[in-house]
Amino acid sequence: MFQSIRWRIILPYVGLILVTMLGLGIYLSGFVQQTYTNDLESKLADEARMIGDVITPDLESVGATPNFDPQAKHWATILNARVTIIASNGTVWGESHENRAFMANHGDRPEVKQALSNGVGSSTRFSQTLGYSMMYTAVTVVNNQKILALVRVALPLQQVSANLANLQRILTVVTLLVTVLAVLLAVLIAGRITRPVRELTQSAWQMTSSKPADQPIPPSRDEISQLARAFKVMSKRLSEQIYALQTEDAKLSAVLQKMTDGVLIVDQSGQVQLANPAVEKLFDVDADGTLERSLAEVTHTYQVVEMWQRCQATGEGQSASFELVHKKVALEGIAMPLGPLLPGSTLLLFQDVTRQRQIEIIRRDFISNVSHELRTPLAALKALTETLQDSALNDPPATQRFLAQMETEVDALSLMVSELLELSRIESNRVPLVLKPTRPVDIVTPAYERLALQAERTPLEFILECPEDLPLVLADATRIQQVMVNLLHNAIKFTPEGGQVKVCAKAQDQTVLFSVCDTGIGISQADLPRIFERFYKVDRSRASSGTGLGLAIARHLVEAHGGRIWAESEVGRGSRFYFTIPLA
Repeated sequence: MFQSIRWRIILPYVGLILVTMLGLGIYLSGFVQQTYTNDLESKLADEARMIGDVITPDLESVGATPNFDPQAKHWATILNARVTIIASNGTVWGESHENRAFMANHGDRPEVKQALSNGVGSSTRFSQTLGYSMMYTAVTVVNNQKILALVRVALPLQQVSANLANLQRILTVVTLLVTVLAVLLAVLIAGRITRPVRELTQSAWQMTSSKPADQPIPPSRDEISQLARAFKVMSKRLSEQIYALQTEDAKLSAVLQKMTDGVLIVDQSGQVQLANPAVEKLFDVDADGTLERSLAEVTHTYQVVEMWQRCQATGEGQSASFELVHKKVALEGIAMPLGPLLPGSTLLLFQDVTRQRQIEIIRRDFISNVSHELRTPLAALKALTETLQDSALNDPPATQRFLAQMETEVDALSLMVSELLELSRIESNRVPLVLKPTRPVDIVTPAYERLALQAERTPLEFILECPEDLPLVLADATRIQQVMVNLLHNAIKFTPEGGQVKVCAKAQDQTVLFSVCDTGIGISQADLPRIFERFYKVDRSRASSGTGLGLAIARHLVEAHGGRIWAESEVGRGSRFYFTIPLA
């Protein structure tokens, strides 16, 4: 119990009060004793002077054997004290309590010597005659500057001791009362001082979700030690919780940072409280320009605001599809109320579905193109078959001509199916590439020579620029020759007579850049982004001139080599096709 800080406050406080009261009692006892003694001396001196004044006439007429016993006894009765009249030589002339005949000369008494010297003398000593302590005060009786005698008045000190004992009892009682009050006051003060500490300790234990009994007991068990222990445990628990929260926050932050979908949290008033980098990228806003701004200011899209308003009004999830026209980006938005987790707040998710939309468009176009490409030869075959069935069988020349046309259409269908299968195998990585260091000239020259005769028939200016000292590329020569043949075939096909087709190769960074340039009819800017799609044809009127799969196959083969293919063109001024192959 006494290890408590409360008792550490109480005990020194009470000890200080006791020491103070004891010291004060001793001082007051001595002070009162001294004061009482001084007052008594003064009183006895006054009484002795009074007696001297009265007996002065008797002293002037004293005989040879003076006897002042009656006067001494008379005044002793009045004053209730011992009265002694002494000659200047120490002889006792009068005594109130004893037989002066048996009393010795009093000239050597301290009070007598002091009185003869100063006029007044006082001393306290044990009286051998009476057997107890007495206070003696003597004064000289002077007349005409002549000492007639000395009057000594004495009182026993029992009364003084009794008075002092009574005073000490009073001081003791007062000290005890003050001590009790001091203890009560100390308990009250210590309790009030330590109460906040105890309450803080209790709060600290509550924050740690633990009990003091569950923790090891330190050597000191006062409130401060308990508070320090509670804070130590609380600090540890808080550190663990903070670490856990930081870990969860880091996970959430990493997820939000890496998500390709935009995430917004909007409060009840429409102010943005959280935004991930995907939102900043989708809506072209700065990282510092999203928080505490309105949803309309961040997204600049009314469909988003309407979706959020519907979610706020219904308390249910909402979705909407819209397009960012200035970026040509299609978005799918979802709004979900966060309910009791964040009352009034709404979670908004934005998914970029531009690629999916493009894939859907390509799928529809593919189906449309396949249908179109198959419908033409099939219709021709059906017409030729019906013609043969009706009348042409009886006309051998016509039959041969129809069969030749049917064979042409079947070959076109076979080529289309073959190229579709080839493209499918390339897209699914089922075409093994035999990659090895290859000279660029060994890729370009065979394709150039293969189509040189076709260029001469047009006729065209057919140019080859490929230095033999170019660095080797890592390629499947046969497949890259197929790409080059497709590009050269298209360039020759769409370049009118007198035009020019140039095939080049040069080193660029860590690749070799191959290019096929022509001065043909060119491609419009609207068609240019789609020319590498399957079955896509710039001019449908020339649908019979090819399957529309050559450029799609070329793109996949180049990308399978780790390269890139693209085109530049202007209508009426020709086209330029480029592709790169990494160095070996």
